[in-house]
Amino acid sequence: MAVMEKLKIFVVQEPVVAASCLIAGFGLFLPAVVRPILDSMDSSKQVPQPALRDVVSGVTGKKQG
Repeated sequence: MAVMEKLKIFVVQEPVVAASCLIAGFGLFLPAVVRPILDSMDSSKQVPQPALRDVVSGVTGKKQG
């Protein structure tokens, strides 16, 4: 019996387990591939923080003097 036939039988008999395995595969695959791509694009540069008084005035709606 070929591997593909066994896989088809497994998916038909246990669809929830097969879907869980597929989701777990993506969960393991994506961080291993996407993280190096993002690092190579230098997208992890730190953004400068705004001044605290600007944040407080934005949250409260009051103009800080």
